[in-house]
Amino acid sequence: MASISALFCTCMMMMMVMLVTTNVPVEAVKEFKVGGDKGWVLPDANNSATYNQWASRNRFHIGDSLSFEYQNDSVLVVDKWDYYHCNTTEPITSFSNGKSVIQLDRSGPFYFISGDTDHCKHGQRLLVEVMSMHMHHIPSSPPSIAFPPGSDIGTAPASSAISTAPAPSPSSGIQVSATLGSVFMALIAISVIFLWFEP
Repeated sequence: MASISALFCTCMMMMMVMLVTTNVPVEAVKEFKVGGDKGWVLPDANNSATYNQWASRNRFHIGDSLSFEYQNDSVLVVDKWDYYHCNTTEPITSFSNGKSVIQLDRSGPFYFISGDTDHCKHGQRLLVEVMSMHMHHIPSSPPSIAFPPGSDIGTAPASSAISTAPAPSPSSGIQVSATLGSVFMALIAISVIFLWFEP
């Protein structure tokens, strides 16, 4: 009787491993070229929100990276205040080699601006929100840009308003698979307990 119980437990464990390893979709790490084909350039005067529009069309995960391609410019990684004020004096990191790849190593916001203050003031800046593995809600519109009172930053024509197209819905595959895996794990634990205390 003990060998049948052991065989049963082994089969249940094998089924659990197969379920978890075949049902959980694994998303590959991606490298995103910032700005698409145009790269990291000063946006047109009528489209100063171009980079945040680009970011709103993409989903960024931990492990992904951003590739900035540019000429006669630079990329600064900055904090929130420096982003909104186009402050280039104290960047967290700066790049000026023409092609910079930056890894997104945590969830949350990442702020990037041009090293040229005038370029930043005219829209060459990017806010990327990196999703955590447990993020359920994704904003359906790009972030709005707030400017300090009395500032001439962001005084673009009304035609440059940010479009609010709905974002694609995230897949719930990981959540469903994790739930099924948890149910099977509980079944295995209960089976082992019953078999252990079997007379």
